Amino acid sequence: MIRYNLRCEKGHAFESWFQSSAAYESQEKRKLVSCPNCGSVKVERAIMAPQIVTKKGREAAAPAPAAPAEVTAPSESTPLLMAQERELRAKLKELRDHIVKNADNVGERFPSEARKMHYGDIEHRPIYGEASPDEARALIDEGVEVSPLPVLPDDRN
Repeated sequence: MIRYNLRCEKGHAFESWFQSSAAYESQEKRKLVSCPNCGSVKVERAIMAPQIVTKKGREAAAPAPAAPAEVTAPSESTPLLMAQERELRAKLKELRDHIVKNADNVGERFPSEARKMHYGDIEHRPIYGEASPDEARALIDEGVEVSPLPVLPDDRN
């Protein structure tokens, strides 16, 4: 996953996460990346400072500094953003709950089950389970369509 600081044509700064830079470019080209403040799809990457953590510093790595959009003074649009965030979280929770309710949890067998379905060895059915980032990347490289289940901050309690 990669986090980009973004800016719309009206100067609103915000951040978003993407699976890769190619995923960002694909979504931007299809006008799927939009400003949460004004809805503009004329968005570009803002200048970012990379965060480099060495093996030695992983344990003591400081959290990344807040993005400019998070540091800005509250404006009259803040309540709207909070409402939009609550609505988005509710929709993500609804999506995840639907998947959990209507799909089979295959646990750690997810990569092999997904491959078997992709290659026609077993009948297609909705599944979810566990895969390491490397396993998920290998599935995607093979053309197997996979997506992570949304994890929300409330889930970590």
